[in-house]
Amino acid sequence: MTHLRSLREFIAELERIGELQQIDREVDWNLEIGAIIRRSYDLRAPAPLFTNITGYQGTGFRVLGAPGALSGEGHPLARIALALGLPADATGQDIIETIVAARNKPGIPPRVVPAANAPCKQNILRDNDIDLLTFPTPLIHGNDGGRYIQTYGMNIARTPDGSWTNWSVNRMMIAGRNTLACLIPGPQHLGIIRAKWAQEGKPMPIALALGVEPGLPFVGGMPLPEGVDESHFLGALFGEGIEVVPAETVDLHVPATAEIVVEGHIAFDETVMEGPMNEYPGYNAMEQSLKPVFHVSAITHRDGAILPVVAAGPPVEEDHTVTGTMHAAEILHQLREVGLPIASTWFSYESAMHWLIVSARSDWHETLPIPSAEFARKVGEVVFAGKAGFGVPKVLVVEDDVDIADVKDVVWAFATRAHPEHGEVHFPAEPHVQLSVYLSEVEAHSYRAGKVVYNCLLADLFSTEDRPVKGSFANGWPTDVQQRVLANWHDYGYR
Repeated sequence: MTHLRSLREFIAELERIGELQQIDREVDWNLEIGAIIRRSYDLRAPAPLFTNITGYQGTGFRVLGAPGALSGEGHPLARIALALGLPADATGQDIIETIVAARNKPGIPPRVVPAANAPCKQNILRDNDIDLLTFPTPLIHGNDGGRYIQTYGMNIARTPDGSWTNWSVNRMMIAGRNTLACLIPGPQHLGIIRAKWAQEGKPMPIALALGVEPGLPFVGGMPLPEGVDESHFLGALFGEGIEVVPAETVDLHVPATAEIVVEGHIAFDETVMEGPMNEYPGYNAMEQSLKPVFHVSAITHRDGAILPVVAAGPPVEEDHTVTGTMHAAEILHQLREVGLPIASTWFSYESAMHWLIVSARSDWHETLPIPSAEFARKVGEVVFAGKAGFGVPKVLVVEDDVDIADVKDVVWAFATRAHPEHGEVHFPAEPHVQLSVYLSEVEAHSYRAGKVVYNCLLADLFSTEDRPVKGSFANGWPTDVQQRVLANWHDYGYR
C-alpha cells in the first residue's frame, strides 16, 4: 500500500503516469472551467490543473478538475486506485477486495501533529479578513444557482456528546463572503448529527476541509454504519492514522495537509436559498430551495492553495466512481457477513449508480441449493435493508463468468440471461433517495419507492456439465492458438 498523504502528492503521481494536464492558458472561473472538466470526463482525458484563472492571477491559487474520474486505456481506474493506495493498473475487483479487507480490521484513529508543522495553517483568516471569494471557485454549470466551493471536500462534524465524528461529502454553495448554503439531507449521517445539535437548540460546529489527501473523499462516500468514524477506517486501510491538527475556532480536528479549511457553525434555525445544481443521475437540475446556513468563523489555507472541483452530471464522474466504488464494497461486506456465496459486487458507473451488479460464485447452487429467484430475493433483502443500499433501485445478479466491471459484459449478460416474464424480483416501497428522475412526487418526498432485482443466474437451470459457457476469446480457442494470435497481433498489421 502506498499512502499518498496530500493532494499534492496525488497530483505528482498523476503527472508521473501521464494523467495530469496542466493548463496555463487563461481560463474563466465563470463556466469555462466547468465545461473543460465536463469535456475531460467525456474523453477520459487527464485531470486538468488550472493555473491561470481570470481575476485570480498572481494569487498562486489553482483548481484541479476531475480528481476521481476515469482515465484512459491501460489504467482506467488509476485515480481511484492511487487514492486508495494501490497501483495505477489495479482492477476493479482488486480495489473492492482491498476495501472489504480493511472493513474487517480495527480502525486506527488520526494522529495529532503540531500545528506549526501543518501546511493547512500557512495562512489564517479571521473576522473581516474572511471572504470565501478569495478562492477561484468556479460557476460550474450554466444552470447552477451559485458557485459551489464544496464538491469534493470533507465535512467534519461531531455529535454533541463527542462520541461520533463523521466525515462526509455534501455540496455547499457560496451564499455570501462568510456564509455557505448547505445540502444536508436528514437521513444522511451529517443530517442525523445536525438534528442532535438542533435538539439542544445549538448550532452545529463544522469544518470543511478542501483539497485533502486523496483517500478521504472515498471514505467520505462510504456508507459505514452510524457511529463509525470514517477517518479511523482510512487508518485501517493504510495501517496508520492520518495526520490532523486542531481547528482554530471549533473543537474539531482537521487534515494537516488540507489545501483549504473553512470553519464555523451551521445554524439550526436559519436558512438561505440554495441550488439548483446538477447531480449524479445526470440531468440539468431545476430545483431551488431553502437550506441550512453555514456561518464561517475562520479560514486557513496553504500557500498557492489548490481547490478540487467535480462537475456533476452524466456518467462517469466522481459521484459515480467514489460513491459507486465504496458502496459496492460495503454491500459486498454485508452479503458475505450473512454467508451468501458472493464473488464480488460493482456499481456500473455508466448507469449513474442505478445498476448494482452482484456476482455470485459459480458454485452458488451447490453451496445453496435453492432456486435462483429465491437466491436473488435473499440478495435484495440484504442490499435494500441497509444504508449502503438506500440509493440502489436496480440489482443485477449474475454468475462470476461475467466481468462485472466491464459494462459491455454486463449488458450482454443482462440481455441474454434475465427472463423477460419471470426474471424480476420486486420489492415495493423500499427506502430510496429522491433524486431518480422517474419517481413520482409522493415517492420523492416520502423517500420510498419500488426496487427490483434482475435474476440473471443460470446455474439452477442446467446440470454442471451442461451450463452455458461464454464463447469468448479465452474460452473459444485452444491456448496455443490464443498465444499465437497475441504474439503476432502487430504482425497482422494492427497497432
